[in-house]
Amino acid sequence: MLEGKTVNLRLVERVDLPILLEWDNNVEFIGRFECLRQETMAELERKYDNNKEEQWFFVEKKSGAKIGLIVHFLSAGETEIGYNMVPKERNKGYASEAIQIMVDYLFLSKDIVRVQAKADPENIAS
Repeated sequence: MLEGKTVNLRLVERVDLPILLEWDNNVEFIGRFECLRQETMAELERKYDNNKEEQWFFVEKKSGAKIGLIVHFLSAGETEIGYNMVPKERNKGYASEAIQIMVDYLFLSKDIVRVQAKADPENIAS
């Protein structure tokens, strides 16, 4: 577990996949800046089992409540991060803290020189 002041990052485990499936298939969670995936549990399980270059972390409040997801992965040979928060927990600074924890983790544990994230220019919060 990666610990911060108000949130922790915890690796997603196979038993957690139902929560991810619910979020991935929820237009409110995905929001208007991402493509709605509409995947099945079998598809998500295959993605999880064959995942070699990504790490998925829950963003959790100190109480353990899961409030978002942050991942790191390779994109065109570069380390990239992506994240999303449940709607009622947005605009409270949790994503900013999760991003800082993830960036610190990546620079301290991986042999990388940069981290990138992409954001839609209309996504002011991001």
